[in-house]
Amino acid sequence: MMKHFTKEELLNSESAFRRDFVNSLSGYKSLNLIGTKNTAGITNLSPFSQVFHIGASPPLVGVLFRPHTVERHTLENIIETQFFTLNHVHESFYQQAHQTAASYKESEFVATGLKEAYKNDFFAPFVEDSPVQLACKLVETQTLQVNGTVLVIASIEEVHVETEGLRTDGSLDLEKLGTVTVSGLDEYYVGKRLAKLSYPKPGKDLEVLIDF
Repeated sequence: MMKHFTKEELLNSESAFRRDFVNSLSGYKSLNLIGTKNTAGITNLSPFSQVFHIGASPPLVGVLFRPHTVERHTLENIIETQFFTLNHVHESFYQQAHQTAASYKESEFVATGLKEAYKNDFFAPFVEDSPVQLACKLVETQTLQVNGTVLVIASIEEVHVETEGLRTDGSLDLEKLGTVTVSGLDEYYVGKRLAKLSYPKPGKDLEVLIDF
């Protein structure tokens, strides 16, 4: 049996239920910690699940932010300095990553005990223990008219990845890397691979390249 909801029913439902329900509808989402620093040298760290691939040539990534109607330190730091890092969350520190969403007066690095790392003179801090780290530079921002959310598009300037999770074909073994994913706002998972399949072509049977 399936439960049916209309748009009107969702809009009239209790706000916390609507928030959690709608946030879960897209399924498992990627999880990254975004590291930034303002021009005064104060660092900031925040979890984001709205991070997505835009293009590979040139390498571009998108991040969607809630409407800029209140202080958004991560967004403001990116606009101010042009630089930020994306850091995969490892299962060894997912609780600290979750805690970075709290409203701290001090740096979230300091408050949660996660360590800053600086590489190749890149302005923004990386998370030292992250298995996949991206150095990103702002390309453009767009405010979506439909709801006021802000789309940040950035170029990927550098990538640091643990070698054990990098396959020869360029894909990443996220299971081996221990990358954590999220459902909704607060439920965390580690992935379990079903299989890696061949490129689909008409009239050709799929091949299982890697299975579990």
